[in-house]
Amino acid sequence: MPAIIGSGFGSGYCPVAPGTAGALLAALIWFGLAGFMGDPLLKLVTLLLVVCFYVLGVWSANCLSPYWGEDPSRVVVDEMIGTWISLLAAPAGSLWYGLAAFALFRFFDIVKPCGVRQMESMPGGVGVMMDDVLAGIYGFAVLYIVQYIILPFWG
Repeated sequence: MPAIIGSGFGSGYCPVAPGTAGALLAALIWFGLAGFMGDPLLKLVTLLLVVCFYVLGVWSANCLSPYWGEDPSRVVVDEMIGTWISLLAAPAGSLWYGLAAFALFRFFDIVKPCGVRQMESMPGGVGVMMDDVLAGIYGFAVLYIVQYIILPFWG
C-alpha cells in the first residue's frame, strides 16, 4: 500500500520525468472532477485531497525510505499535492487556468526558489512533502494574483 500511494498510483515509475508524470496525474484527476462539479464543491474536494494525501504521503514516504532511500524519484505523491494546491486558484472547468496552475507548480518545484529547497531538510516524510507544498503555494499565489488582481486591473 505505501508503494501505491507514494508512487502516485504507479506514475512515479515513469522512466522519464516521474515528478511530471505524478503532477500530470493529479491535474487529470482535477480536470475529471471539474467536469461534473461546480467551483465551490471542486475546491472543497481538492482541499480534502490535499489533506488526505499529505497524511498518506508522509506515512508512505516514511515507510518507503528504508527501501527506496530518502526522497526517491519514484515517490511522487508530493508532486500530486503540490499540483492540487496550485489548482485551488483555478476556476472549475477552465482549461487555461488549470494548465497554468500545473505549469506554475512544476516551475516552482524545479527552480525551488525562496525556501522551497530548505523544506527538503525537514525530517522524514514531512521533508519529502513540504518542498512541494510550498511550490504549490507559490503557484497558487501567482495564479491568484494574476486572476484577481492583474487581469481585473487591465480589464
